[in-house]
Amino acid sequence: MAATLTERYISAVTKSLAPESQHDVRAELEASIGDAVEARTDQGEAREDAERAVLTDIGDPAALAAGYADRPLHLIGPKYYLAWWRLLKLLLWIVPVTAMAGVAIAYALQDSSVGEIIGQVVVVGITSILHVAFWTTLVFFILERTGADTGVKWSVDSLPEPQETGAGRGDFIASLVFLGVMAAALLWDRFIGFVLVADGTVDIEAGLGSQTSALSMLNPELWPWWIGGALVLMGVEAALAIAIYAGRGWRPALAVLNTGLAIVFAVGALYLLFSGQLLNPAFLEFTLGRADTPSDVGGVLAVILAIVIVGVAVWDIIDGWRKTRRAQRV
Repeated sequence: MAATLTERYISAVTKSLAPESQHDVRAELEASIGDAVEARTDQGEAREDAERAVLTDIGDPAALAAGYADRPLHLIGPKYYLAWWRLLKLLLWIVPVTAMAGVAIAYALQDSSVGEIIGQVVVVGITSILHVAFWTTLVFFILERTGADTGVKWSVDSLPEPQETGAGRGDFIASLVFLGVMAAALLWDRFIGFVLVADGTVDIEAGLGSQTSALSMLNPELWPWWIGGALVLMGVEAALAIAIYAGRGWRPALAVLNTGLAIVFAVGALYLLFSGQLLNPAFLEFTLGRADTPSDVGGVLAVILAIVIVGVAVWDIIDGWRKTRRAQRV
């Protein structure tokens, strides 16, 4: 004789429960389902239709069984979600960047080509992101299933201070001071130079010592067009800071302009770096013991500079859009 829908449903519920609880759950379900079916049939509904409707209302037997067994049906529940999300964000800021920088320096030390370095950095970056996400989630999945305590407790002392929207006077002054210092550094490097080198030694008995001169770190051939362009970009950045302060906050149009300026700066600097035009050959010969040529751009110094350039540009873009989003919420 074929089993009824109720029998099939109860079997589906109890089969995944512990043996000692199956009998009680079966008796409870038989009683509750029977009462619900009887209530519907008393109102004139056919028994078969009433039984089907009752079981449909109760829902998936697997979900009901999880409730009886106190088993979560989510990967990470509310108890652990915030701790998981905060730790994951922190690790994603640290681990991939560190791994990518380490791989770039290691391959640069092996005199690998620029294309090979970039390819390995991209692969390591994607791999490290996947590993961080997987292993962090796995740890919290285990904590969820075992009921372990993470030791993280919220209290009112952890409430953050209200954040500005990015239009504060402090940000405004800091931006202008930074841009002024950078412009002064460019001009000083071009016309005076930062690195003192000895031109040679003359007769000490005559009372004369070593003569020195200053070397610029940037290639003198960048003047006037490239250096002038950089100064123009700084002027636009200063105007952007003034617009943000005067408008009392970031707006999407200003964030777009900030993104464009960051990209122009990064692309120009990287082009000059990898074409061997950014640094002064005399400065490289003095510091590294050899003149710089285009084949040397795969060196450690070039890789480190490239990482710094890209990092500054990416952070500037993210910071601008983060402040824009925060300003739109106010």
